[in-house]
Amino acid sequence: MQLRVQIRLPPEPRRRTAAEAQHVPAPRGARSRIRLCERWGVLRTEPSRGRRGEHERFHSGNIQERLYEGDRVKITVWGINYDPEPTGIGPFNTDLCAYFAERGHDVRMITTFPYYPWWKKPPEARGKLYKTVAMKGVTVLRCWHYVPAKPSTLKRLLHEMSFVVTSALKALFLPRPDVFIVVSPPLFLGPAAFAVSRILRRPFVVHVQDLQPDAALGLGMIKPGPAVRALYLLEKWNYRWAALVSGISQGMLDAFARKDVAAEKICMFPNWVPDAKTTGGPVQPAVSAASFRAANQLSLQTPLIAYSGNVGMKQGLEVVVEAAAKAKLETTVRGGSDLRAIHWAICGEGAAKPALQEAILRTGAESVRLYPLQPDDLYQALLREADISLITQQRGTGQFFFPSKLLSILQYGRPVLAVADESSELARAVHQGDFGLVVEPGDASALLAAAEKMLAADDLQRAAWARNGRAWVDQFRRTPVLSAFEARLETLRKR
Repeated sequence: MQLRVQIRLPPEPRRRTAAEAQHVPAPRGARSRIRLCERWGVLRTEPSRGRRGEHERFHSGNIQERLYEGDRVKITVWGINYDPEPTGIGPFNTDLCAYFAERGHDVRMITTFPYYPWWKKPPEARGKLYKTVAMKGVTVLRCWHYVPAKPSTLKRLLHEMSFVVTSALKALFLPRPDVFIVVSPPLFLGPAAFAVSRILRRPFVVHVQDLQPDAALGLGMIKPGPAVRALYLLEKWNYRWAALVSGISQGMLDAFARKDVAAEKICMFPNWVPDAKTTGGPVQPAVSAASFRAANQLSLQTPLIAYSGNVGMKQGLEVVVEAAAKAKLETTVRGGSDLRAIHWAICGEGAAKPALQEAILRTGAESVRLYPLQPDDLYQALLREADISLITQQRGTGQFFFPSKLLSILQYGRPVLAVADESSELARAVHQGDFGLVVEPGDASALLAAAEKMLAADDLQRAAWARNGRAWVDQFRRTPVLSAFEARLETLRKR
């Protein structure tokens, strides 16, 4: 008897089509997801050493392209300023989150109730510990914090610490992100981010807008001693444990190197301007429905020197009052300019505004006028219609922060009169870009002489300043700046 055994072999596995490879159901777990993508050629990884074994390092060109369709990177930005705050760090935090949301990422912003630069919360924030709102694709988590009516060094410390505590508690109970981006100041967010990132096993990035300990020391807010040493130790701690340390100017990057931050962790991430170029006339301002001059009864013949932004200690705006008081004493017209006719417009809010108003009354400098922060249309009109845009810094602070208002000013082709130390980043930019003049802080006579020279400049010189300014600011366009930072984030190790 003969037995016949029939063996049925399993069919060959069908090759996946390109369309099928693009639509993959998400497997559970980040590690299995990465390995699956690697197997199908979507992502290449390499092992690297870590405390908890092997980790994967990303090598694709774009966060969204490196993973299968439908996956989103979870980013939590953590900072004290956000929309609707109109000046300072707030607009950049807002646009950073908006950019990541536009790119399809899952974005959360841990922040405060709006308070800056008014140093006052809106009525609807009173009595609230937390509030969550959705704003343009971003989940915004607002946390209670103490806001002093009259900020002092101690009150500022309490102000920052209150936010650190409430926001850290909030961060612990949120869905775990892939990365935290911590915006400094406040400096004390660093230890909180370290603790939260360790508990959640996720990396954090420190993005520095101001070198807070250096600036506080330069302004005389704190004296050399144990407190200063403690702040520098805290700063060093933040940089040591951060996966990446970014700054907004070359001067900041140089400071990081002096503070022993590893070179591979240092990243340039400057502030930016919109991609669309401004198309206003570079020389002659045009009076329109939205006109700062018309709204404030200023003729086109009135020389207008304008400042807009925070009115605080580090701006040193009292030199403007001194210059206007000196101009009042002029009895002759020099160089074709009547210095007494200059209208000095200071638009903004801040802790130093009451003292500035007192100085105006004391010196009789009526040509200096304090305005509130202008709505967006009048703010743009101010930039367009000013004969000179003014940026001021207190002596000894210019190496530690870079005024982002410079970027907005240059889009409108206005010449810049900078009151800043020669060693400052602002002075370096004005000299390199050749779009204005620089005078030393505290020198009212030099400020007045520079204003006279710029007002007397002919159309050819003013056109050159406008052209140079627009050319210089082009390096800070939104998409190139933010996409470069996004690419740098991709090099971070997943933890």
